[in-house]
Amino acid sequence: MNNELKELLNLARLPARMNIVQVAACLGFKPHDLPILVARGLLKPLGRPAPSSEKYFSRKKVLELEDDEEWLSRATATLSQHWQAKNARKSKRANGVVIQMSASAPR
Repeated sequence: MNNELKELLNLARLPARMNIVQVAACLGFKPHDLPILVARGLLKPLGRPAPSSEKYFSRKKVLELEDDEEWLSRATATLSQHWQAKNARKSKRANGVVIQMSASAPR
């Protein structure tokens, strides 16, 4: 953990608007996991950010989630399922198996 994150976690009061790195540190996830949680509706950014813009989150909501064992369990299970599916797709491609896309799926 870098010094900036250590300082953040040792603050008496966290910033009201937190970025992905700060939220990940508080909740115990990796920063690359948070976009998955946002996409699955388990974590909601402030405002209506554009898909490619930086996302910010409410300190109050992050602290609520930090203490919600049920939410942490759902988030952990969601991430596990995501990475299992992604790794399965990757191993199918590596083994030469071509995945057929349906006609309605964007290419």
